[in-house]
Amino acid sequence: MHVLAVIPARGGSKSIPLKNIRPLNGIPLLAFTIQAAKRSAYLDRYVVSTDHADIVRVAREYGAEVIERPADLATDQAPTEWALLHALEVLARQSYRPEFVVTLEPTSPLRSTELIDRCIAEAIRHPEMDCVMTVAETRKCYGRLQDGRFEYLFPDQPRRRQERQPLYEESSTVYVTRTEVLERDRSVLGRTRYGVVVEDPREAIDINEPLDFIVAEAVLAQRLTEEQHG
Repeated sequence: MHVLAVIPARGGSKSIPLKNIRPLNGIPLLAFTIQAAKRSAYLDRYVVSTDHADIVRVAREYGAEVIERPADLATDQAPTEWALLHALEVLARQSYRPEFVVTLEPTSPLRSTELIDRCIAEAIRHPEMDCVMTVAETRKCYGRLQDGRFEYLFPDQPRRRQERQPLYEESSTVYVTRTEVLERDRSVLGRTRYGVVVEDPREAIDINEPLDFIVAEAVLAQRLTEEQHG
């Protein structure tokens, strides 16, 4: 069984220039995802899809295969799925076709290899599902705002956070999609989805703004302290 990971890392970023290779505790952001993919027991191939020469250089420096993405597939409006489908087309010319495509955004540097492999294992275990995706638990009270009027989506939720029933939100940490579903629907989600809960909320950290780098650096420092003290 072939399982492919695609790490989409375009050069454009409005909030942080070249965000995907900005140093995080001295290591390019992209490298965290490459290293996690490299240790996977299931992935037989992992590629970085990018349109930028500096990202190509960093990806290869850390041992990843690179698929150079055309500029028109790397705009702000281009969905991630275009990069995945392009990667499949390139690899098909090498007679390689995976059963699953695993999407690993480089903006989730704290995800573990264990989480990646748990998602792939669930995808294999649940052939009736189009996609396995990570979700994070939340006990926040969500609502909608219309003409200044706020209405709870779940108005009967208790006021005390500890008493609320947990809700789950898409964490964007790992997606495992059947290749035929990705090609059919042009979507990583497909029509049926199985959720894997990210048990350590630190793994669900998603870096999009400068403040997110500060948070991630603090978490990495905390992890290092925990490891040093056993």
